[in-house]
Amino acid sequence: MPYDHPPQDDSTRRDTNRLQTGALIIIAFAVVLFLLVQARFILITLATAIILFSLTSDVISFIARQRIGRFRIPNALASLVAMVLIAAALLMLTSVLLAEVNTVLVTTLSYTERAPSAIASLFAWMGEDSEMAVLNALRSANVSSYLRSAAGQASNIMQATVLVILFVGFLFAERIWFETKLINFVGNEAQAARVGKIIASIIHRVNYYLLVKTVISAFTGALVFLLAKAFGLELATSIGILTFVLNFIPNIGSIVATFLIALITHVQIGEAHITLAIFVISAIIQFVNGSIIDPMLMGRALRLSSFGIILSLAFWGAVWGVPGMFLSVPIMVMLLVVCSYVPGLRPLAILLSREGLPETEQMLDQPIEHDLFGNERR
Repeated sequence: MPYDHPPQDDSTRRDTNRLQTGALIIIAFAVVLFLLVQARFILITLATAIILFSLTSDVISFIARQRIGRFRIPNALASLVAMVLIAAALLMLTSVLLAEVNTVLVTTLSYTERAPSAIASLFAWMGEDSEMAVLNALRSANVSSYLRSAAGQASNIMQATVLVILFVGFLFAERIWFETKLINFVGNEAQAARVGKIIASIIHRVNYYLLVKTVISAFTGALVFLLAKAFGLELATSIGILTFVLNFIPNIGSIVATFLIALITHVQIGEAHITLAIFVISAIIQFVNGSIIDPMLMGRALRLSSFGIILSLAFWGAVWGVPGMFLSVPIMVMLLVVCSYVPGLRPLAILLSREGLPETEQMLDQPIEHDLFGNERR
């Protein structure tokens, strides 16, 4: 008589399925993480190109709808003009950034000899032994090799810029077919329209975030430039530009910019009271712009959890480095909107949202407008 295995009950079968599903999720996450790290250069440039394309696609559509008498601006002409302007702006910004990096590196080399003593003096309050330990550690560091490495990394910016321009150009060339491709891909016009509204919501929120962040960062960079100029710092222009750029990194960027200007001041001037004054004034500027003006303008436009922003910043910074920090908030906005409309992922959207109230299905059919301070009117 053959041996019969006892049948598995439903609970055992469910536990096995959950175990298999969990293992598959872990494996899939590991594979995706591996691909994100290995293809980081291509993926970073592609993500940047998509964001630039989304920033200008609505403007192109608006221009193409305008009429000059009986003449209507062709969509192809509007796309070509936008492409030329984007390419010129990216190349100009890259050239300015590389020039400022070169200025900073050259000036830093001139400060290499006195910088260790100036930095070590900041630890004098901890005792002479601590000051000497910091001084010896700084002198043992090969600053020149670090600077050459930084210069080599900066040269990759131009390659990335050219690749971003190519990506944006091909996106512009195919933008007129996006709607047709979406309908054929989904296979249902109603579902394609829903997906299109979700994409439009993502573009709207990312564009609004970048617009407000650019205005606030430019204002902060200008104030810090005037502060550095008032105290006669040699790198006033570079400090202002770096402050503008670093403020796109949420939370951490403003802190780094504040300590950077204080460090440069102490190395150049060497007066503790002047360094403290610049540090305090710069910190006040960053606090007012980042904690008062920025939230007031953003309003509830993003609905992002502060803790979620920190997690996104840490994750993408670990995966893609500094570029990942710049892209962390736009990526989190995309995840929040997508998870809001996928029933199985809605719990994740609740965790990512600030008040635990992500978007609902009804919001897709309601146009989103903002007043001057970023408060939503529906």
